[in-house]
Formats: sequence, structure tokens, C-alpha cells
Amino acid sequence: MSVRTLTFGCRLNFFESEVIKDQAEKAGLDDVIVVNSCAVTAEAVRQTRQAIRKARRDNPETRIVVTGCAAQTEAATFAEMAEVDAVIGNAEKMTETAYKGLDFSLEGEAKILVNDIMAVRETAEHMIDGFDGRARAFVQVQNGCDHRCTFCIIPYGRGPSRSVPMGAVVDQIKRLVANGIGEVVLTGVDITSYGGDLPGTPSLGKLTQSILRHVPDLQRLRISSIDSIEADEALFEVISGERRLMPHLHLSLQSGDDMILKRMKRRHLRGDTLDFVHKARELRPDMVFGADIIAGFPTETEEMFENSMKIVSEAGLTYLHVFPYSKRQGTPAARIPNQVSKAVAKQRAARLRALGEQQFEALCMSRIGQSENVLIEREGLGRTEQFVPVKLSAGQPGDIVAVDIVGTEAGGLIGEIRKKAA
Repeated sequence: MSVRTLTFGCRLNFFESEVIKDQAEKAGLDDVIVVNSCAVTAEAVRQTRQAIRKARRDNPETRIVVTGCAAQTEAATFAEMAEVDAVIGNAEKMTETAYKGLDFSLEGEAKILVNDIMAVRETAEHMIDGFDGRARAFVQVQNGCDHRCTFCIIPYGRGPSRSVPMGAVVDQIKRLVANGIGEVVLTGVDITSYGGDLPGTPSLGKLTQSILRHVPDLQRLRISSIDSIEADEALFEVISGERRLMPHLHLSLQSGDDMILKRMKRRHLRGDTLDFVHKARELRPDMVFGADIIAGFPTETEEMFENSMKIVSEAGLTYLHVFPYSKRQGTPAARIPNQVSKAVAKQRAARLRALGEQQFEALCMSRIGQSENVLIEREGLGRTEQFVPVKLSAGQPGDIVAVDIVGTEAGGLIGEIRKKAA
């Protein structure tokens, strides 16, 4: 074994883990596990610590390096773990220099290589040729966040918003397509803030237009989680006129109640979300939406929670990422006096997930008898343009095939391949 990564959290982390592996191997590391952590909830941090202990039990002689958002925000916590040999910050983890400089003989806080993430002002492009046999690849176009939602620790783990220049993004995608990647996912921390720090302030919509214009052989382009209030007219133009943009958008919603949204310091209200969804569907009737929703935010009453339940149906949300509110020290929400009990937050989250499952099942049932273009991810499994999993009996990973949907099963569809899609 040379360098192996354990990845937690967002899609951006999965992209960055590919870069980490590449940089660490270039630095000459061998027999090392790099844990790329997530800090979005206390549970994510707990799972990271648990995985580190298991990795040590299973690999007693292997060096373990911890990085990512939790390492950035809680470096001392990980340095204190006997299983951990080094802790690297979120900026440092993307550089070959950091891995070359590791000294595994150090103990305690001396194991920490974590600098001030708030001082970082650029995000360098990282050229990854492929993703270890996967048909889909993530491409980082942005990092960091300038907003300060009251519940969120991530800006302190990621630093200020910064964008990768459009030309570098296009070059990255050209290389991926040349290496057989059929689908690219644009990812970042606050992706709809893309370009605000670049000359000419290009937008996310302008970036997608440029990609689709300059990479004509790219078959499928996806956009990861977006803040709908920042969507620009160029993005709506792409939604309306470009079939290679996949009809699936994931919204950073967080709540369906206006008072809770204000207390979260979000920049949208429930009406803004409904307006965005309705406009996007008018332009692209097959568009489906997912959303992140927090249950049990401080001061959330049952009536406020019901507004989150209602918006799932009103907006026709099909993929829900539901989180019970997690109190993160250092955030304003942690100091709000009227905290909702963990038991109530957990129960509300379960109700939201159940509703989300019903919505997803309805979507699956609506596809029976339809023909779908499916990207085969691995043997026996593909995904439709709307990101619904499809069980298949044939097909080569990376191919995009026309599939007749003949039924459903738990978690997705059952399909039969007709022919290779155009």
C-alpha cells in the first residue's frame, strides 16, 4: 500500500482526496492513510475519530495523517489521539510540500501543521486525469464561504470564498473528457458565489456556458449544491437551452420557515425558493430538486417545523439531506437560549426523511414505462439524468445507454438496456 484516503463529508472532499493522494505520492509517502475529515456536525467529527481508531486497529504499522475541515477547526483534538501521526490543515493538504515536510517522530501539538485558513486568498487548480475507473468526476471550481450562517462552522474550516479561473476549469474538464469521463460535477463550498473574486466577476452561469461551449464532447454536466438566491440569468439560460446540463439541482435550503431562515441568517425566504423552483421547472419541465434541511434549529416550534414539511411537497423536493441541528461551538446559533432538545430534533429529522422517501418513491413510480439515458457507473448500476439509481443486468462502466424502465426497487429503478445512447 502506498497512500490510501478515507473521505468524509461533501463532494468537494471526494475531489480533494484525489488531489491529496496524488500530492502525497509525489512527495514520496508510502504506507500512509490520509483521513479527509468533515466538520459540518458533531456526529461527523465523532465518525471521523471512530474511523481513525478502526484504521489503527486494522493497520497497526501504517502512518495516519488527518486533514480536512475537522482537522482545521479542531486540530488539537486530533493531535491528542495516540492513533494520529500528523494533522494537516485544509490549505496545506493540497500541496506536495506539506507531505514532504512531515516528521512522524513528533508528539502532541508538534504534530500539527495547520495555518490560518482565513488568510488564504486563492484556490489553485488541480489537474486530475481521472477518478480510478469511475464514470463520473468532480471538479472543484470554488472554495470557502463569505457568508456567516449562524449554525455553520464551515467558513472557519474553509476560509474566504475564492474561485478557480474559468480557463483552468475548462482545461481540467477537457482532460477528464479525453480520459473517458462521461459526466462532470462542478463542486465547491458556496458554488453560486463563483467568480466574485475573479477579474470581470464571471458568474456560475457564465462558467457553465463556457464549459459547454468549449468542451463539446462533454456528455453530461452537473452542478452540486447551490444557493438559489444567487442564481443568475446566465444559469437560467443554460437550464432552458442546454440538454447536457443534467435536470437535477440540489438546493441549500436549510428550512421552510421564514423566521427560522432569518435566525439562521440565510439570504432567502421560503417564497424565494418556491419562485426559483417554479421558474426552473417552467424552463426545464423534467427538472428535479433535492435540498439540505436542518431539523430542530434553536427556537423551532412545531408550527415552524411543519413549514419545512410543507415546502418539501410545495416545491416537489425529491432528494432530501436531513440533519438534526448540531450545536457547533463558536457559532452564534450555539448561544441561542431556546435550544430544541436532541430527542425532538431527531424525531423531526426522521419525519422529514420519511417524507423525502415518499417523494422519491413517487418520482421512481412516475418513470416506469419511460426511456432514460443512463450513465453506467459500475457493473449492474447506473444513474438517470435526474440522478435516480438504475439496476441493470449489463453494460460497461462509463457508457451512456438508452434504458427502458420496467420497475422499481428500494432506492431506485430497474431497467433494461435497449441500445447505446446517442
